[in-house]
Amino acid sequence: MRGDTRAILLAAGAFAVFSLTDALVKWLSRDLPVAQVGLMITGIALGLVLVAARGGLRPRQPGLALLRGALLAADTLLIFYAFSRLDLTEAYALAFTAPLLVALVSTVFLQERLRQRGWLGVGLGFLGVLVVLQPQTQQLNAGHLAALASALAFALSIVVLRHVDAEEKDGAILFVVLLMIALTAAVLTGGDLMPLKPAQAAVVGLAGVLMALGHWLLIRAGRLGAASLVAPMQYSQLIWAALWGAALFGSPLGPALLAGAGLIILSGWLVSRAGPLPLSERPQHG
Repeated sequence: MRGDTRAILLAAGAFAVFSLTDALVKWLSRDLPVAQVGLMITGIALGLVLVAARGGLRPRQPGLALLRGALLAADTLLIFYAFSRLDLTEAYALAFTAPLLVALVSTVFLQERLRQRGWLGVGLGFLGVLVVLQPQTQQLNAGHLAALASALAFALSIVVLRHVDAEEKDGAILFVVLLMIALTAAVLTGGDLMPLKPAQAAVVGLAGVLMALGHWLLIRAGRLGAASLVAPMQYSQLIWAALWGAALFGSPLGPALLAGAGLIILSGWLVSRAGPLPLSERPQHG
């Protein structure tokens, strides 16, 4: 199996896992503060990384590791703020511009140039998100800017991952990311924590395992494939989120969702088939 194909499958798996994690967070957040839920889940994931890594968590490139961790922590903080100011549909529509931003940033910093078919796929994926979410147009506020900034932070974190030394251990990368997210969540709790019921504790444990797994899959995908190929797989998260929503919360599967899901699937296929331009076909400078 080609590296790009493996990267796409790993990325799709990562976002499927993340969507289930989000569904569990939604379930927990009915009775617990979101920041506390995030802190506990990240704490579990950190513990798993410590056990699995058995040392070797010191990054070979601490600057890049801290930069990526800070970007993902900013992503978390900004999207939390956006959720407090916007309807979820609007926040998601803006946050899902991340793949478009990855393609743009990758062109500038990584010299990764998508073929025309790839750009068509990215555009169709974004259109599919809009069809599903149907965001309403209204006056911009700080929440809109926060959601866009969150998308940019996530996009930059994908690009930074491509600069990480190939010999850098996955555990070291994941440890720094989870640590930064945990610190962000700890700040958001304000020091107030509520006691857990047994069922809540079990779901927290499962979500922590899924968080660690999702990030590990995304790291592997980013190592194997071009950033412009990995990022559009985020669109598939919407399909999984809709399925989990229907199964766990009774959310309806309407025609807009089905039409948008079709566009999202077509988007992923086009991008995976297109691939980045080979070096011989890229414009030469200097």
